[in-house]
Amino acid sequence: MHLFYAPAAREGIFELPEEESHHLFHVLRLREGESVEVTDGLGGLYACEVHRVGKQGVQLQTLSSFTVSPPARTLHIGIAATKNADRLEWFTEKAVEMGVQRITPLLCQRSERKQVNTERLQKIIVAAAKQSRHFHFPSLDPMTSLDKFISVLSSSPVYIAYCGEGGRRPLAELCALPAATVLIGPEGDFSKEEIDAFLSIGALGLSLGDARLRTETAALKAVAAFNL
Repeated sequence: MHLFYAPAAREGIFELPEEESHHLFHVLRLREGESVEVTDGLGGLYACEVHRVGKQGVQLQTLSSFTVSPPARTLHIGIAATKNADRLEWFTEKAVEMGVQRITPLLCQRSERKQVNTERLQKIIVAAAKQSRHFHFPSLDPMTSLDKFISVLSSSPVYIAYCGEGGRRPLAELCALPAATVLIGPEGDFSKEEIDAFLSIGALGLSLGDARLRTETAALKAVAAFNL
């Protein structure tokens, strides 16, 4: 059954957002009386019937609904924005499909990209969450400096992945954690000052193995390890 996203989904009759309406009517060519599913991205799942299709949009009528429990384990990835925007978009899509709950694009000393298209990334999150049937959509932060990121860290363990010898924890350690925050630096790695700043507040060094990875590959490897 086709799944649509409507932040304002509720009991009774409600309207689909414009982009979702276009997809239902012009792409899938669904008509009145056909059955669809809708999520509000917050755990709500609604079994609906197409109530009205017209130039003014699409209205759905809820037949039944229930709430999906949130993920038992939560992963927050802070990732330096990649030079090529499509690489960050690729990571976002795959990370959502695999299971990530929060993504923060980071502005680092060696970052080659100073801004990101959060509207574009949000659309990718919605599409990937629908594709993989995750009903609690991940949150996306605006690009954040490392100084500000330090000030808003949660109480879950924080890992910073960087190149170097000694003092780093094995990637497999992520598998057993109920929650974690993992930081992935730019292609030139975090600076020594950035690494020291996080280690000084109790963050743990993280090893991603011997291979030198692209930023988006390193971040996805951490997501995969956490979700094993």
